[in-house]
Amino acid sequence: MAAEFVPEPGAKVSVRRTPHTSARRVLADSFRAFDPRREVKHPVMFTVYVLFLFLVVLTVYPRAFPDVARFYNAGYYLDVTIILFLTLWFAHISESIAEAQGRAQADSLREIRSGLRARQVMPDGTRRWVPADGLRVGDTIELQAGEPVPIDGDVIFGAALIDESMMTGESAAVTRESGGDKTSVLGGTIVLQGKVVVRVSAVRGESFLDRLIRLVEGQGREPTPNELALGVFLAALTISLFIVVLTFLYLADFTNIVSVDVATIIALFVCLMPTTIGALLPAIGISGINRVARSNVIAKSGKAIEAAGDLDTLILDKTGTITVGNRLAVQFVAAPDVPMETVIESAMLASSLDDTPEGRSIVRLAARRNVPVRKLELGTFKVMPFTPERRMSGIALRDGSEYFKGSIQAMQQYGAPLGPELEKSANAASSEGMTPLVIAANHRAIGLCFLKDVVKPGIRDRIRELRTMGIHTVMCTGDNRLTAAAIAKESGVDEFIAEAKPETKLTVIDREKARGRLVAMSGDGTNDAPALARADVGLAMNNGTSAAKEAGNMVDLDNDPTKLIEIVSIGKQLLITRGALTTFSITNDVAKYFAIIPAIFVAAGAAALPGVSALNILGLADPQLAVLSALLFNALVIPLLIPLALAGVPFRPRSAIDLLRRNLLYYGIGGLVSAFVGIKLVYYLLAWMAGLPLFAGWLSLVTHYLPLGGL
Repeated sequence: MAAEFVPEPGAKVSVRRTPHTSARRVLADSFRAFDPRREVKHPVMFTVYVLFLFLVVLTVYPRAFPDVARFYNAGYYLDVTIILFLTLWFAHISESIAEAQGRAQADSLREIRSGLRARQVMPDGTRRWVPADGLRVGDTIELQAGEPVPIDGDVIFGAALIDESMMTGESAAVTRESGGDKTSVLGGTIVLQGKVVVRVSAVRGESFLDRLIRLVEGQGREPTPNELALGVFLAALTISLFIVVLTFLYLADFTNIVSVDVATIIALFVCLMPTTIGALLPAIGISGINRVARSNVIAKSGKAIEAAGDLDTLILDKTGTITVGNRLAVQFVAAPDVPMETVIESAMLASSLDDTPEGRSIVRLAARRNVPVRKLELGTFKVMPFTPERRMSGIALRDGSEYFKGSIQAMQQYGAPLGPELEKSANAASSEGMTPLVIAANHRAIGLCFLKDVVKPGIRDRIRELRTMGIHTVMCTGDNRLTAAAIAKESGVDEFIAEAKPETKLTVIDREKARGRLVAMSGDGTNDAPALARADVGLAMNNGTSAAKEAGNMVDLDNDPTKLIEIVSIGKQLLITRGALTTFSITNDVAKYFAIIPAIFVAAGAAALPGVSALNILGLADPQLAVLSALLFNALVIPLLIPLALAGVPFRPRSAIDLLRRNLLYYGIGGLVSAFVGIKLVYYLLAWMAGLPLFAGWLSLVTHYLPLGGL
């Protein structure tokens, strides 16, 4: 029966896979976006849309507007209308490409869950096969080797090796077992070995895979706070420009100095509007989510990515984030009156049944010292495992003797305080970044074992980058203060908290938020869930508990806590991209004043007005070609900036002042200069085309058939 669960060859996909974007689908979506119900969501481009429709009516049936007859030129009006159409279409293409990338990923993910069934465990212990769609939260299912996990859940019995490559892109299998924090399994993954009983934690449509599909697809994507603020600013700027244009028309009519035709006024208004950033704004937001997904991090909202870009404080675990994570035993120290062999033998007894990395490393170090191993018979001992409250572990023998290892504070509570010599050795080891464990035999401290935790390569440079960006880093660790201070110094963090308990992170988050700071942290356990929920950016590990993943607003499929640093860079890049293109758009519009304003006066015979000729710094002699050049350049700059909007502005850690200076220099001055050069080049191109026989024939044809309504 298990054979029906095996997916077809090649069915495994990865979120990291580069999606294939169908050009036909992008084009179809770009034309569907002309639906007014979609256009109205973007105020700036909706304004262009309304002007485009008005100009279509005006071009086809000018007789309905008698005042237009004085200036009406069928070819000119049609050219302006076509360019407005291109402006809208290019804006739609930018958003369609970003959405298509997400949909391509979503389509491949949907293949994972098609046709899944489950072996449900009934209350009476019997098993029955049911469709995965019929499972409910709290139901129990059994999974065996070769079968896919039909829905999200938590292992309540057994252990299994799980292939999550279709979700994470990593070929290495992971272990999921009952108890502890690594109990969560995801729908669509494959059981390679073992047998587990799983309690369902999500229904179809609300599972992790379903949410992942919706997120990468962009369904229901809500604008982020910064995106909303920028949208309000652009809308206000558009309204202001509309008032300026109306005022210009009123003054022109009142003074009778110049009269302007409607097509030119519409061109002036569209060129001065922030159409470039208005067209690219949706694509920038969607591409931010896509970039996070390519890093194998699932952001539950764009708000979380933006918050990462605005972070003030980053809370980092020491173990696994700043350090490699597996502390290794490197040295034994004996009390003055205790033989070294006795210390090593006691450490072996306290660690022989300890399956933690630290316990195994103590056994390996003791074995290299060639100390004979004391054999124990079954039933003659009792294992005392490590607990966060006791902070020590060991073994109690039937003859009443006890052998423990643990922290200095735990041993003091146990009744085995350090002597002066051991205390001196412990302090020296802690100051060097090592963790001293006390070896105790029968309530007496007889020696020490030093554990060394290795700082991850390159972490100091990453911390320095965060400091350059103005982010305050806090390291949380359960180690004693001396050990924590040594690691903090080596890694370069700004602050450390030693002897931290699970609730310490929550206290730190509340403290930082009270200071008005945005806070990020990572976690994987149920005890991390409150802090993950409280943080502005909570990065939950994929191998963590369901509670942690529900509480966080991001999930790291690679289970790498240092991914927080990468997410900060992506968030910064999103904000910088939006700011850079906004700067480019606004300064780009300034140059269009010097193309259209002089053209209006020249066309109306008002070039003799003092100072007007000085504005024509581009030397555009033909008024209509000048207007068309500015309007066409305004449209063409949108597709030229689409790759930058999707890929993001290259980000390097800098201070806020340096970033502002760079934006003004590259994108402010660049937008101004590129517009002058671009408009002049387009003007030459249009002037050349106007002299071609084909172009002249097209113009005659348009003049003959338009206006359809007649004048």
